[in-house]
Amino acid sequence: MFPLGKDDTVYHKIECDGVASDNFHGQDILTVTAQTLEKLSYMAFVDINHFLRTSHLEQLRKILDDADASKNDKFVALDLLKNANIAAAGILPMCQDTGTVIVSAKKGKNVFVIDGDDYDALASGAKQAYSHKNLRYSQLAPLSMYAEKNTGTNLPAQMDIMQSDGYKSNEYELLFMAKGGGSANKTYLYQATPSLLSPEKLMPFLAEKLKDLGTSACPPYHLAIVIGGTSAELNLKTVKLASARALDALPTTGSESGHAFRDLEMEAALLKISQEMGIGAQFGGKYFCHDVRVIRLPRHGASLPIGMGVSCSADRQIKAKINKDGVFLETLERDPARFLPEITDTHLSDDVVQIDLNMPMKDMLDILKKHPVKTRLSLNGTIIVARDLAHAKIRERIASGGEMPDYFKNHPIYYAGPAKTPEGYASGSFGPTTAGRMDSYVDEFQALGGSMIMLAKGNRSPQVREACKKHGGFYLGSIGGPAARLAQDCIKSIEMVEFPELGMEAVRKITVENFPAFIIIDADGNDFFKALNL
Repeated sequence: MFPLGKDDTVYHKIECDGVASDNFHGQDILTVTAQTLEKLSYMAFVDINHFLRTSHLEQLRKILDDADASKNDKFVALDLLKNANIAAAGILPMCQDTGTVIVSAKKGKNVFVIDGDDYDALASGAKQAYSHKNLRYSQLAPLSMYAEKNTGTNLPAQMDIMQSDGYKSNEYELLFMAKGGGSANKTYLYQATPSLLSPEKLMPFLAEKLKDLGTSACPPYHLAIVIGGTSAELNLKTVKLASARALDALPTTGSESGHAFRDLEMEAALLKISQEMGIGAQFGGKYFCHDVRVIRLPRHGASLPIGMGVSCSADRQIKAKINKDGVFLETLERDPARFLPEITDTHLSDDVVQIDLNMPMKDMLDILKKHPVKTRLSLNGTIIVARDLAHAKIRERIASGGEMPDYFKNHPIYYAGPAKTPEGYASGSFGPTTAGRMDSYVDEFQALGGSMIMLAKGNRSPQVREACKKHGGFYLGSIGGPAARLAQDCIKSIEMVEFPELGMEAVRKITVENFPAFIIIDADGNDFFKALNL
C-alpha cells in the first residue's frame, strides 16, 4: 500500500562490530546483535533531543528572509534558531518535554537479532539516553484507574516493528521519534462520510479543522493530513509517519491497485490557506505551517476517516538502517549557528515593555492595563512555576477549607515543568506547557486572588477570557519551543516551593531576566486569538 521511491536521506556510518551476513539454505541472512540495537537507540534519542534536520533549520531561516513575514513571525523564528544553537551543544535538550519514546521499524524477514530481543534492546538504549542526558521523564504508570506514578525511566516505549519482504528482506529500517505531549495532543481523527469527497465540501472542511490545531503545540508546524484508510488506526499511523516526512517518496498519483499517494496540489492549497489565517508562528503572521503533507489512502466504501496531526518546533525524528554494509544513522545538522542572521531582536519587533515582577501584584496589573494585546514584554523578577498536578492539589486544599497560597497571589504563574538540570546551570530546559489544560482553574483561583497573571503557550477557552474580564487578570503568551534558550539566557535561579513529591510538576520559584512574553488576554477580556476565531 505504501510504494516508496528513492530515499534521499543522508546517513553516516556508526562504528560497531555487531552486524554480520551469512547464507543459510540459499538465503542471504543478516544477523544483528542486541547490543548494536541498544547502541543505535541510545545515539538516536540523544541526537533528536539536541539536533534538528538541516531542512527544518532552512525553513526557519526562510522566515527571517521573507519580506512578507510578520515581525512576530520573525521574532519566533529567530528565537527558535537561537534555541537550536544552544541545544546543539549537547547539554540542554531543545524542549523541556523530551517526549514519548517511539520506534517504527521494518525488519526484513531474513534479519535475525541475536543475544537478546529487539524491543528490550531498543528500549534499553532509550532508557540510557534519558538517564545519562538531561532529559525529562514524562511517562506515568497507572497504579489504579485514578492513581499514577512517574516511571522514572521514560519507559514504557511504543514499538511498532513490522516484517519487510521483497528486495529488503535482509535490511532493518528504523524511524526513531520523541513525541511531546503538546504535539501528540493535536492529533485528530474525524469519522466523516463519503459525501464529503468533493472539492466544494472537503477543502472548506479541512480549512475549518486547521483552526482546531491552535498554537499550543508550538508552530510553525509540519502538518500532515490523511484522507481515507482501511481502518482508523492505519489512518492515524499514516498521519504520524507523514508528519515526520517519512512518506515523502510516495507516488503523486493513484491507481486501481489501491496504493497510497501524495496530493501535491492539495498540499499547496492548504499551505496557502494556513498562511492566510493570520495565526502565524504563534503570535500573528503567515507562518502557521512550514509545509503540508496530504496523503490519500484506499478506504471501505462506507467509511471516510480523515486524520490530522503535526510535528512541532521540536521536530524530533531520525532514520536509521542496518544492512550488510553496517549500521547507518541519519545525519542531523551539527552547525545550526550558520542559519543565524546578523541581526538582533530589536530589528524584529516594536517597542518592548519592561515588567518588574518583584513589584506588588496590583502595580504589575496596573502597568499591563496600559498596553493592548500583542504587546511584547520583557519579564524580570520572580515567577512561580506550577502546572496540572500542582493546580489540582491547590484546588483540593481549598475545597477542604484551606487558603489560596500567598505565592499564587503575589507572583505570576508559569505553566511549565523543567527537564533535568545540568551541572553548572540554574535549571534544565524550561519552556512553557499548554495553557488550555489549566482553563478550568482560572475563574475559581482568580476569585480568591490567585493566578492574576498567567504565563504559558497557546490559545485559551472563552471561560478564561470571561474570568480575566471579571477579575482583572491577564494571560501572557510565552514562545513555545525555545526551552534551551530560556534555561541558558533567562532563568537565573530556581528553588523548590511546595509538593516536591510531584517531581517535574512540583511548585517552584524561578528568577528570570529578559524573559520574552506577549499580552494575549487582557483585563477587559480582549483576546488576541479570539480575533482569529480560535
